[in-house]
Formats: sequence, C-alpha cells, structure tokens
Amino acid sequence: MTPNLTSPPPRGRDGGGDDKNILAITTTTATTVEITKKKGGYILLLVLNYMFLFVGSVSSSLLSKFYFNHKGSSRWVSTWVQCAGFPLLVLPIFLPFYLLKTTQRKPFSDITPKLLMISILVGLLLGLNNLLFSWGNSYLPMSTSSLLLSSQLTFNLILSVIIVKQKITFSNLNCVVLLSLASVLLGLTSTHDKPNGLTREKYFIGYFCTVGAGLLFALYLPIMEIIYKKVYCYSMVMEMQLIMEASATVLATVGMALDGGFSEMMQESSLGFDLGQRFYWLTIIGNVVTWQLCFMGTAGMVFLTSGLTGAICMTALTGANVVGGVVVYGDKFDGGKAVSAVLCGWGFCSYVYGLYVKSRQGEKVQEDVNGVIKDGDYSNKHHDHQGLEMSEVVVTS
Repeated sequence: MTPNLTSPPPRGRDGGGDDKNILAITTTTATTVEITKKKGGYILLLVLNYMFLFVGSVSSSLLSKFYFNHKGSSRWVSTWVQCAGFPLLVLPIFLPFYLLKTTQRKPFSDITPKLLMISILVGLLLGLNNLLFSWGNSYLPMSTSSLLLSSQLTFNLILSVIIVKQKITFSNLNCVVLLSLASVLLGLTSTHDKPNGLTREKYFIGYFCTVGAGLLFALYLPIMEIIYKKVYCYSMVMEMQLIMEASATVLATVGMALDGGFSEMMQESSLGFDLGQRFYWLTIIGNVVTWQLCFMGTAGMVFLTSGLTGAICMTALTGANVVGGVVVYGDKFDGGKAVSAVLCGWGFCSYVYGLYVKSRQGEKVQEDVNGVIKDGDYSNKHHDHQGLEMSEVVVTS
C-alpha cells in the first residue's frame, strides 16, 4: 500500500511502532530518491519552457511594434495573430503518440467535458486580453508598454492570495510594492515619450488598456494553476492550450469579420504597409509563431511551478523588452524609465532571494532527515517530527 506522504509515519498500537516507523522512513526515502532521479527531466522541461517564454515574449513584442511602426493599423489583426498559431500545437500533442511512440496515452483522451468548457471560457478571457494588449501596444512605445505590463505581478499576487491561498512573504510583498511603484512612476513621467501625433487622451487609453491586459493575464495565471491541479501530464497542458487558443481565435475572427478586419488585412498588405507585401506577410507569420511560443512557455511554467512564479519569470523579461525597444526602435530611455527598470530589477531579485532562502531551508530539512536515517535513531518522538518534515520535502519536490 502506498504510504500517505502528507502525514507522519504511523505508530504502533503499543506506543512503540519502531518497525512501522522504520518502514515508513525507508519507503519515503525511496520515494524521495525516485523523485530526485526524475528531477533532471523536470529541470530540462522547465528550462525549455522558459526559453520558449523568453524567445516568444521578446520576439512577439518587437514584431507587434514593428507591425504598427510600419503603417499597420488594424488592432483586430494584431489581436488575431496572437492566437491564430494554435495549429502549431498539434506537433507536440500528436507526434509523441503517433510518430515518436514515446507515450501510450492517446491525445485528448483525458479531456473531460468540464475541462473542455473551462478551456473555452479561459480562451475567451485570453482573447479579450489580447485585444487590450493590441490597443495599448498600438499607442505606447514598446519600452513603456513592457514596463507597464510588469504591473500584472501586483494583481497576480493579490488574486493568488484570494484564489489559490498563496502565502504572503516579505520577499513577494516587497517585489509587488516595488513593481507597483515602478508602474506608477512610469505613468507619471513618460507622457512626453509618446509618438508624434498621438494625443494625450490616446496615450492614456493605451496606458489603461495595457494595465487592463496585465490585470486579465494576472487573473488567468492563478485560474490555470487551479485547473492544472487536475492535470497529470504535460501533454494535457498543451491540449488545453490548443483549445484555449482556438477559442481566442474564434473571438478575434468574429471581431475581425464584424469590423472588416479581413478586407483591411488585404488592403494593408498591398497598399498600407510601407515595406511592401512580402514583408507584411513575413511580419504576420512571425507574429503568429512567436506568440505561440510565448503562450506555450507561459502555460508550461504555470504547470511546472505556480502562477506566481510564472508571473515573476515573465516580469524578469521586462528588462529585455525595454532594451529591445531602445536598441531596435530608438525608444527614449530617460530618468523615469531608468528608475522604473531599477525598481523592477530590485523587486525581481528580492523574490528570487526569497525562493533561494526557502530552497536552502528545504535542503537543511532533507539533510536532517538523512542524518536520522544514517544514525539509526528511530525513537518515536523523533520519528513523529522528522517524518512530517520529510513528507513535506517529498511533496514540495
């Protein structure tokens, strides 16, 4: 029978229970060793997903701004390309089963009607988020938009506390405060950094649309963290991601159809885009691919870690996006942006340090457990205490 890893090892009826305690510790230790062996694959998958997130986030932000900088004007087109690449997810979903033969699980075999409906609804939420991002990105410089999107971390912590009962620590609270100050400072000091011909009213429309996109995405992360608790493999995450992106694409397609977006796309490609038709379609295709990488990496990070950690990792890319905007598009990097970037970096480092301290505490507990096993100290009192700590290490691994 599999031992209960969330409670201390059982004790015997006579109050001693040495044999059962020894068996429980041995079994739990074996489980820990097994998890440790699998840790290499977990780390590899984690790094791979963060690379998807890094490349997708920076590239999609640059290409989205590239579209608007060269006379692309349709916000529905910009919204549509963020999710229209969902057929690309067919590759990681079907190849392992049909071609590589690395799994016996048939694709979509575990997607229940409830998970299907939830995925569709979350996809519609993502579609609205994409539209708000497109509005904000069409008005704001890329560096300003990137820093503003870091405000989603504030919303994410608040919603994580409410939805998934995330514990508030000094490190994550400090991170949220610093990033909030950075966003406010940016909004107060960067209105002079608006593109030529953009009115103050439109600038603030872009400002609040970007903050709104951050709020919706912050809501998406803890919701997906709860949903992923019912998911037991990475393939299911990709399957749900495909459904969500397809749902968001339907929303964007309906919006484009009602607003004349498809005819506008054809006109832009031949007449509006100042680099010509070839570069227009290359820009569209590039957006489609990079946005899928971004969302694929985000989903993987939430599944493998948590919604808050995923938000932190995305915020860590703020600096890369800001530098990209300054280097590629010549965005101004004044004192306000510099201070905001420093505050973002400070907040992120604070959170990472908190994770490091927590990791070190976990390693110390594991060392204490190993010491108990090595010394052969199986007293009942020591078992009840160490068994509980060891079970926590296994669960958090």
